[in-house]
Amino acid sequence: MLGEPEYSMNDLFAQLGLDSSDDAIESFIANNQLAKEEKLVDAHIWSDKQRMFLQEEWRQDAVWAQTIDELNVRMHPDA
Repeated sequence: MLGEPEYSMNDLFAQLGLDSSDDAIESFIANNQLAKEEKLVDAHIWSDKQRMFLQEEWRQDAVWAQTIDELNVRMHPDA
C-alpha cells in the first residue's frame, strides 16, 4: 500500500503559482521574513487564493502540512 505523497518546497511553490526554482525560493524566503507574532497565512505576500490554500491544507493537516510547516519555520527565523 502506498503512503501519502511527500511534497517538496519546490512543489509547494509551484502549487502556489510562484517560481519554484531553488534560487527563487531562497530569494522569496529571504525577502519575506515574518515577525515572530505574524502568522504565515496572515502575511501580506499571499493572494486570497494562496492564503486559502495554505489555511485549508494546514487546518486539515493534509498532505501539504509538513511542507507548509517547513516554510513557516524558514520565514520566522527569530521565532
